[in-house]
Amino acid sequence: MSTRSVSPDSLVSVAAHSSGEVLEAWRWMRAHDPVHWHPGGEFSGFWSVTRHADVRAVYQDAAIFTSAAGVLLRPADRGGDPGGGMTLALTDPPRHRDLRAVVAEWFGARSVRALVGLMRETTRALLRRAVDRGECEFVRDVAAPLSHAMICRLMGVPDADRESVFEWSSEAFHRGTSLTTHHELARYFVDLMERKVAEPADDIVTALVTGAPAGALLSAEEVLFNCENLLGATENGRLGLAGAVQALVEHPGQWRLLRARRDLIPGTVEETLRWTSSAVHSVRTAATAVELRGRRIAAGDKVALWLPSANRDEEVFAEPDRFDVSRTPNRHLAFAAGEHFCIGNVLARAETTVLLEELVVLAARLEPAGPVVPVRSIAVRGPERLPVRLVPA
Repeated sequence: MSTRSVSPDSLVSVAAHSSGEVLEAWRWMRAHDPVHWHPGGEFSGFWSVTRHADVRAVYQDAAIFTSAAGVLLRPADRGGDPGGGMTLALTDPPRHRDLRAVVAEWFGARSVRALVGLMRETTRALLRRAVDRGECEFVRDVAAPLSHAMICRLMGVPDADRESVFEWSSEAFHRGTSLTTHHELARYFVDLMERKVAEPADDIVTALVTGAPAGALLSAEEVLFNCENLLGATENGRLGLAGAVQALVEHPGQWRLLRARRDLIPGTVEETLRWTSSAVHSVRTAATAVELRGRRIAAGDKVALWLPSANRDEEVFAEPDRFDVSRTPNRHLAFAAGEHFCIGNVLARAETTVLLEELVVLAARLEPAGPVVPVRSIAVRGPERLPVRLVPA
């Protein structure tokens, strides 16, 4: 590649991300300009970090690279993130650790193990329905409802409310940025918070409204932002699940190997996380001047970490552009690293594991049933629509 054919500027192009052209830009940048300065334009100026070692180093230094000023690239005219300093994603230690402690129990191994029965029952029902029909749109019919059902159970959203919450969250987080829908969702969570104060239960929303990190209750605004943040994270969940199936549809030899060697399911989970890398970038702000790979980063500069690039770094992964369910070791950064290592990693791995365990039993073959429509975003990646034919076993 040359800078004339595929420019680093494509990193902020939705079209380049949707088409996959950005993979070529990342490959060139890893080799020639791994810490690259993007001058201001639609976005304020920022640094791009594309190598695995550098991405990991930035993640692990929360003292120098802060999250509180925002963790996504935002158009220059939109200002900072309104949730700054109030959510798990947008806080630094020690506040981040205090907030994390409030909800960590619900995302730990014990809590997720208790959820696996419902997870398997839900997954099996969704897949059987899809197999019976012969074809499905996998995102709509399986990935989205599965991811949503699990987070709603953990958050304590009553069964009677889940369909409405699913529609609001789909509209607010997946299909666009409808302000009206965001307001509907906010009103719902304010009401749910009041119900949990009156009648505490064993769930995340109760933990948020009754927990006292550092000795003080969270404000209503902090609870609301964290509720919306956790629900919005189901976007990564659905994209990860759908991306796993897309990878297996597009690599039928790997699907056949997986069905023959079901002991490879744990490794397949890790490879689909690496391959899909549904979270595309994460931004940090330099709290002080620092040097990274010979480039001088000034205090206040934005630093964008590109996870799909780190997860295809030739210095870490042999044949990184090959999808290999038997790959080991697999030191991907799909869940970030350091203080902000994804709190939902156990849940995400469990959902993908159960999905694959059920899928290899119910389906002999996975075949494309129409064109895949990718999400149009520079923040997340994966299929928006994934038509799949499930040939019964």
